[in-house]
Amino acid sequence: MDNLDKQSKKYFHIPVMLEEIISNLDLKKGGYYIDCTLGGAGYTSLIAEKIGPEGKVLAIDLDDLALENAKDILESKGLSNVILAKSNFKNLDQVSHKFFPRSFKFDGIVFDLGLSSAQLDDESRGFSFKGTRPLNMAFSQTSEPSTEDIVNKYSVEDLAKIFSDYGEERKAEQIALNIVKKRKDKRIKTTNDLVKIIEEVKPFNFKSNIHPATKVFQALRIETNSEYKVLEQALEKAEEKLKTGGKLVVVSFHSGEDRIVKNFLRDRKNSSFKNITKKPIECSLEEADRNPRARSAKLRSAEKI
Repeated sequence: MDNLDKQSKKYFHIPVMLEEIISNLDLKKGGYYIDCTLGGAGYTSLIAEKIGPEGKVLAIDLDDLALENAKDILESKGLSNVILAKSNFKNLDQVSHKFFPRSFKFDGIVFDLGLSSAQLDDESRGFSFKGTRPLNMAFSQTSEPSTEDIVNKYSVEDLAKIFSDYGEERKAEQIALNIVKKRKDKRIKTTNDLVKIIEEVKPFNFKSNIHPATKVFQALRIETNSEYKVLEQALEKAEEKLKTGGKLVVVSFHSGEDRIVKNFLRDRKNSSFKNITKKPIECSLEEADRNPRARSAKLRSAEKI
C-alpha cells in the first residue's frame, strides 16, 4: 500500500507481502517481468534490482503521480532496466506489444489489487467515506457511468444487487431503498451525502472496527471501474504473455477478487496453470501490525505449464 505526503505530493510505499511476492515470482537474473500495478514502485524496484541490468521490468499504472514518483525512485537507485507505461492493466498485451515483439513471453507477472492510500487521500475523489468529497471513484477520467450517476440513476434493484454482490452488504436492499427515496428530494453529490443516507439504515457503532459505509463504497468503486470484468480480462492476457514456467502472482484484498483469481486458476482450459499456493497466503502478524491495510490481503500464485 502507498501513503501520500500532501506537501510533496509523493508516494511513501509500504508494499504488501513483499518477501512473499519475490519468493513466489522465483526471479531469474536477466529475466523479464511485468508489474501490472506499479503504485509506489515497491515491487518494481526490488524486482529490477534482483534481476540485474540485463533483465527488464515493464511497470503499468494509470496514475500520473505514481509514474512520476517511480521515475524519481528508480533514478535514485540507479535502476535503468524499468519501462514505465501509463495504462490500465487490462491493456497489458497492448502495452507489451508497444515495447516488445508480439510473440515475446515473460518470466513473471504480478498484480497488487489494493487501493492505495494515495487514492484514498485524494480529496478530488470519493474513495474514502471520511470528509466531504465528490462522488467520484473512477481510476481514470474515462470511466462510465460515473459514481454519481450510479447513485442517482440506478434502480433500487440494481443498487441492491451491486451492494450485495460486490460489497456483501447484508442491508443492501434497505440502503438502496433509502438512496432512491432521498435522491427524489435532491441529487446525491458528495461522499458525506451518501454516508448520512447509509447511516440512517446502519447507524454508526463505536464498538465496530468497520464503518457502516465501507461495503457500499467498495461496491460502488467496483461498479464504477468494472473491476471484476477488468481483472478477468487482465488475467486472460497475463496467461497469454507468460512463457512456460512463468509465474503469475496476484494479491487481492476482498473475497470477490480472490474468488475470481481462484476460479481463473482452477478453470483454465487444458490446465494452463499449476497452483504454487494451494491455499492463499496471508500476511504475518508482524506485517499486519506494521501495516493494518495488509490484514485482508491474500496472495495466490501459479506456474504456467
